Amino acid sequence: MRAVLTWRDKAEQCIYDLAFKPDGTQLILAAGNRLLVYDTSDGTLLQPLKGHKDAVYCVAYAKDGKRFASGSADKNVIIWTSKLEGILKYTWTNDGQYLALGMFNGIISIRNRNGEERVKIERPGGSLSPIWSICWNPSREEHNDILAVADWGQKLSFYQLSGKQIGKDRSLNFDPCCISYFTKGEYILLGGSDKQVSLFTKDGVRLGTVGEQNSWVWTCKVKPDSNYVVVGCQDGTISFYQLIFSTVHGLYKDRYAYRDNMTDVIVQHLITEQKVRIKCKELVKKIAIYKNRLAIQLPEKILIYELYSDDSSDMHYRVKEKIVKKFECNLLVVCADHIILCQEKRLQCLSFSGVKEREWQMESLIRYIKVIGGPPGREGLLVGLKNGQILKIFVDNLFAIILLKQATAVRCLDMSASRNKLAVVDENDMCLVYDIHTKELLFQEPNANSVAWNTQCEDMLCFSGGGYLSIKASTFPVHQQKLQGFVVGYNGSKIFCLHVFSVSAVEVPQSAPMYQYLDRKMFKEAYQIACLGVTDTDWRELAMEALEGLEFETAKKAFIRVQDLRYLELINSIEERKKRGETNDDLFLADVFSYQGKFHEAAKLYKRSGHENLALDMYTNLRMFEYAKDFLGSGDPKETKMLITKQADWARNTNEPKVAVEMYISAGEHLKAIEISGNHGWVDTLIGIARKLDRAEREPLLMCARYFKKLDNPGYAAETYLKIGDLKSLVQLHVETQRWDEAFALGEKHPEFKDDIYVPYAQWLAENDRFEEAQKAFHKAGRQAEAIRVLEQLTHNAVVESRFHDAAYYYWVLSMQCLAVAQDPAQKDSMLSKFHHFQHLAELYHGYHAIQRYTEEPFSLHLPETLFNISRFLLHSLTKDTPLGISKQSKALGAYKLARHAYDKLQGLQIPARFQKSIELGSLTIRSKPFHDSEELVPLCYRCSTNNPLLNNLGNVCINCRQPFVLHLVEFYLEEGITDEEAVSLIDLEAPRHKRENKWQEITGSNSQTLRLDETTDSTGDDDPFMAKLSFEQQGGSEFVPVVVSRSVLRSMSRRDVLIKRWPPPLRWQYFRSLLPDASITMCPSCFQMFHSEDYELLVLQHTCCPYCRRRMDDPSP
Repeated sequence: MRAVLTWRDKAEQCIYDLAFKPDGTQLILAAGNRLLVYDTSDGTLLQPLKGHKDAVYCVAYAKDGKRFASGSADKNVIIWTSKLEGILKYTWTNDGQYLALGMFNGIISIRNRNGEERVKIERPGGSLSPIWSICWNPSREEHNDILAVADWGQKLSFYQLSGKQIGKDRSLNFDPCCISYFTKGEYILLGGSDKQVSLFTKDGVRLGTVGEQNSWVWTCKVKPDSNYVVVGCQDGTISFYQLIFSTVHGLYKDRYAYRDNMTDVIVQHLITEQKVRIKCKELVKKIAIYKNRLAIQLPEKILIYELYSDDSSDMHYRVKEKIVKKFECNLLVVCADHIILCQEKRLQCLSFSGVKEREWQMESLIRYIKVIGGPPGREGLLVGLKNGQILKIFVDNLFAIILLKQATAVRCLDMSASRNKLAVVDENDMCLVYDIHTKELLFQEPNANSVAWNTQCEDMLCFSGGGYLSIKASTFPVHQQKLQGFVVGYNGSKIFCLHVFSVSAVEVPQSAPMYQYLDRKMFKEAYQIACLGVTDTDWRELAMEALEGLEFETAKKAFIRVQDLRYLELINSIEERKKRGETNDDLFLADVFSYQGKFHEAAKLYKRSGHENLALDMYTNLRMFEYAKDFLGSGDPKETKMLITKQADWARNTNEPKVAVEMYISAGEHLKAIEISGNHGWVDTLIGIARKLDRAEREPLLMCARYFKKLDNPGYAAETYLKIGDLKSLVQLHVETQRWDEAFALGEKHPEFKDDIYVPYAQWLAENDRFEEAQKAFHKAGRQAEAIRVLEQLTHNAVVESRFHDAAYYYWVLSMQCLAVAQDPAQKDSMLSKFHHFQHLAELYHGYHAIQRYTEEPFSLHLPETLFNISRFLLHSLTKDTPLGISKQSKALGAYKLARHAYDKLQGLQIPARFQKSIELGSLTIRSKPFHDSEELVPLCYRCSTNNPLLNNLGNVCINCRQPFVLHLVEFYLEEGITDEEAVSLIDLEAPRHKRENKWQEITGSNSQTLRLDETTDSTGDDDPFMAKLSFEQQGGSEFVPVVVSRSVLRSMSRRDVLIKRWPPPLRWQYFRSLLPDASITMCPSCFQMFHSEDYELLVLQHTCCPYCRRRMDDPSP
């Protein structure tokens, strides 16, 4: 035991008493007339408390930690709360039922809670031995309450609650001022006039000094549930110590001796868990144990004990010898007739009578010493030194033998059972194993702090370190498992581990090293390991491995251990056959394999040993007909097949379809097996057969596929079709089960099945009222007739249902499909004619949609000018029917002449009743209006600048130049030889135009400045060749003359002013020039319809797509 000073402080007055808070976090001191509150962790003074007028002699804390009390010479007791505000102090028994009062006249009074005196103890010293300190033992393990009494007669006494004294008075040789028990009552602290605090056992045996002081010690206490001690002195010094109790112990094989309560020795049998306590009544300093000997060093003597008998389980010790002499040593070792004392570099050998017989002086400090056995009086010692030297010393020999020398210091040593190998743990935590005879380093392992050889197995050792236990057998890899502590012994399957202050026996299965030996077919060594302790599973594995290795003796022992009579009978039969002269090991091993269920290996060995009939019998008895067939190989397969088929028919007739299927499969009759499985709905069996069949066996595979379809397992059917490569059937399967994604994926890889996929898909879409998708599917399948028929039906339905917007869209789709077909030269002319026709119809229905919405709905989003121009477009485009609503807008906009004409036309038509009244009224009121139209409504030709009538018999073209009206655009054509790509590149060049010279000339004279306009320059077409071409080509003939431009004109054009309709072949691209560049025009890249940009943006925001072809704005394709 040693004391370490943790912190120290000094008050101004004498420390009379102190008390810990029950949780140990605070310390209350009575210093003069104040209370001092300290933090126990670091000695910080938290707060001084003032409340008493005279010296405070006592403080005490309540057990719940909520209050404490202080008593003073001012005759007051203050109760302090947890916020530092204080109660009365007496000493009570553990159960709080009795209190003891120590009087100045030497009398002890024990009273109950009511203050009634129950016991009065009169001590021999009387008033000459005033009672100065008393304390009840707080231990709950004691059967009786024990009171410790210290008086100034310099004696320490113990009493029971009844007043009976325990033992004799113990002399102290100083005046005690304070006495205090540890929390569990195992030790006592005493302090007083000797200026130190001493540690005693609970029986009063002095163990040592805690701390020496400079003045009398008035109080000392133990921090609750810890080994910390606080001391208060007369000079005001407060000292806080930590007591460290070292482990004193010894181990030999399965006996472990250790110190308990500082004065007792407990010997524990690690196997039987028996314990015996030896009470020495003095401080135990060293312990050594060897075989039947036990040596205990006390302060003034060494006791040598021996066992009563030679029984290995005997735990009764008696004193054999006493060496009454004080010794100073670091290590103590006991042998049969000697004790060995180790001090620094010196070893001394003493007889049991205390006579020094020999002495050895080492070169370096002795770090480790161990008895390794030997005859009595001639035992050998294994000694490890700090300089790395390892010695063997015999107690009867003066000369030490150097076993080996290594570069690092020795920490731990052990020698194998046969004394052939030495294991060393050095200061670098390295475990090194040497051959003692050759001094060769056999192997080394890291992370070791202790090592031990197995006393029952030569090649096994274990070492601990890093929180792991490592077991190594021979030169095999290390097997590890988690373990805390130090390995101190290894006996059989038990490993003795020292953790903190106790040694425990850990049962470690020896499975890992056993399997390591089995892997190398070392069956006898594996059996030895198994005997140390393995599981039943490991025993069975050992038995099987030995049996397969034909090591029958080891196998027999292992099977006896697991009580497996079946295999024991097999071994006995083999041994009998060997006695009869059989020597064929292959035949023996074949029998073993057949018993183990390794039928393939058994059959091969039967065949190799020339006993094919035994293999066939084995397979037949087990109904393993497929294996039997494989085994026959080049034999007569017809007979085998016939046999198996008959057995399968028999199983089928006896209503064992499962067995029949298995046999049919074994016999190769797959069609019958498939038929039975399919009729019973055994899908798993069917897929198993299908996967085993070769792809060349089409008939059974097709039958499997048909059953899969019948049993609603299209996935397995598809797998089967893929296996035989029947893609057509696979396509039909996907179509029938409507698994369109798989069908489409297959169609992408194999275009020849496009019609087989998309035609049914389109029909399915049409059946589910998804006509637009159906039309696309027909088109994708190349069925143009069906695609057009669906579109025509959709268009007809849209017209009948007054969905003219949809009709326009469908006609546009029809036209684009016709254009796609027109790439075929054979159908070019007819398809182009249809293309133009459908384009015309799409434009008509698209325009008429606005007029129809206006006539049917109360409100319209279109401006009157828009509706008026749409009506004019329709009127010019149609030759038969005149749409309703034209006259109404004409009148509203001032086109009175056109309005009169429209009303006259309407008079000859059958008018719906809801329009009849408004038309008749309009016919009358229009007569009051002028006969001419408003000039603002008259259309202007942007090519020839001719004003056209609102109603034009020629249609939607100029009456002068026959140029078609397309917004403010003029279409132009390319000269012969100019390709579209060249034209676009020329336009993109955008060559700079020639700047016209300033026509104004400034003339400066002596008295005047003159500005003259020069009109001699011809301005016709200098800045725009295209405009110049228009002015030269203006004509009024009856035939339309297109505008044809050359390369130079194209080069002068701006890309911003040219719009190009990039039609796919066989159509040519169309080029348009904007004559009002400030009026922005947007062209849809899909349908090539042109809109005023503002109108187009508004419609796109409303519909998120092109209003004509419904192309979505996020669609990257044109």
